[in-house]
Amino acid sequence: MGDVQDNLRAPIRSGSKKDAKLGKKIPTEDFVHQQISDAILEQRLAPGTKLTEESLSEIFGASRTVIRRALTRLKYENIVEIRPNRGAIVASPSTAQALQVFDARKIVEEAALRRCVQQHSASDVESLDNLVQAEKDCIVRNDRITWIRLTGDFHLEIARISGNEVITQFLKELISQTSLIIALYGNTGGSLCCNDDHGQIVTAICQKDEAKAVALMMAHLADCVDNLNMTEKGATPDLKSIFSGG
Repeated sequence: MGDVQDNLRAPIRSGSKKDAKLGKKIPTEDFVHQQISDAILEQRLAPGTKLTEESLSEIFGASRTVIRRALTRLKYENIVEIRPNRGAIVASPSTAQALQVFDARKIVEEAALRRCVQQHSASDVESLDNLVQAEKDCIVRNDRITWIRLTGDFHLEIARISGNEVITQFLKELISQTSLIIALYGNTGGSLCCNDDHGQIVTAICQKDEAKAVALMMAHLADCVDNLNMTEKGATPDLKSIFSGG
């Protein structure tokens, strides 16, 4: 997995504000929120992982107030649970919740995709093609973490092209929840495989074939559900073991 704590140190320079008295760079709430969100999206933080304010404050060099606010934002995005008198953990969606997330994605992504087909530009198609190619490159390298991020970026790019910021934000939250679901119920071992679903969707968009694009997307999301092992899983390691690389 590598030492996630080491990976977080360098970006702090660009996600911080300066303490005028001490000359130190202090991580902001937005930065901490983004770092934890990214770690969850990329499946570096597993469902059920404890997110203690003390540990996160030490890892990021931020105050516990900043950590608490970031965790509260993640709670409202449904990827962190805050339990009274027990603290925060990375959410562990039930099988019923997992199916509801995919149902919501079908509704949201159909709407976004129809708009995308109707109003995309040549540069939009080029952007989607570049993401598909980057996904394929990750498969060749068996780079799972980057591949996970790119697959989410592909769906978000379609939402962006649709021109509806509300849909895009809602889908971003659903994709974060999907990453949790895949971490909990998916097959995370072995080599990555490519069925070119995304490439076929781009082709349909390019051809302005709305019905075909939607059919391909619905089949793609259905396959994602079919590939899950919907069996409730047990406990996961705590935060310190994840961030220490141990």
